[in-house]
Amino acid sequence: MAFLLSFLIFLGVAVGISFLGLKLWVRPKEAIERVAGVGLVGSEDPPAHPSLALREVLEKLGRVVPQSPKDVTVMQRRLIRAGIRNQSALTALYGAKVLFAGLLPVLMAFVVLGADTDPGNKFMALAAAGGLGFFGPNEYINYRARKRQKQIKRALPNALDLMVVCVESGLGLDQAILQVARDLEHAHPEISEEYALVNLELKAGKRRPEALRNMAERAGVDDLKKLVAVLIQADRFGTGVAQSLRAHADYMRVQSRQIAEEKAAKLGVKLVFPIFFCILPSLFVVTVGPVVMKIIRELLPMMNSI
Repeated sequence: MAFLLSFLIFLGVAVGISFLGLKLWVRPKEAIERVAGVGLVGSEDPPAHPSLALREVLEKLGRVVPQSPKDVTVMQRRLIRAGIRNQSALTALYGAKVLFAGLLPVLMAFVVLGADTDPGNKFMALAAAGGLGFFGPNEYINYRARKRQKQIKRALPNALDLMVVCVESGLGLDQAILQVARDLEHAHPEISEEYALVNLELKAGKRRPEALRNMAERAGVDDLKKLVAVLIQADRFGTGVAQSLRAHADYMRVQSRQIAEEKAAKLGVKLVFPIFFCILPSLFVVTVGPVVMKIIRELLPMMNSI
């Protein structure tokens, strides 16, 4: 009797779970209609991704902010140097500034209103939160731009050596730029993207010096500007491009070695503070600690007894 009752309870639970699964999860009727093409007319649009909704909110907030032409030009240049080339990126940036400038003071208010501090300090905290929210996106863009410039500067010697190989093997400068962009796509995507944009501008009909100057202006890297100047001068005066690239590659190799030697020479000075504040205290604890403990345990009781 107990076994039959247990079996009936198990059967009822299994049937109930199966029914709920078919009704709420599997939905065979909707699957059949989707395969048969029934009910597709007038169907609702799929739900938008939360990131797209947030982007729309930021763009709407960014359109409210008044924008001066000078500030727009500067911020567009910073966004391009950070690798952000979306048309609505500038509007989303201003929207993020407005959003964080309003959101961070509200969060800070929940933190400081219950604290027993001076009202002036509370006001300063709210003002600091508002300033951080308004200028924080700018600093983030500057950080991304500096990081991208560092990656381009690090990848430039490899790209230059590859250009020398391509040009000396018989390719023209335009074909060499395209080949470098393809070969460095995975190893150094930043400089590969810049070279690919140069190739697209050349295909669009721009002159080579203008396309190279645009690349130097987009990246904002001094070493890349020097390379562009060498290529433009070689093209203008009719000198050999391969010879100019070879000489510039040797110059950059010497410069990289000198920078490495300079960093190695500064290493001793930079290690003074970690050694003094981190290593020496632990060394004193290990070497002098047992002696101090022995003095406290043996010598001090002996002196007190005398």
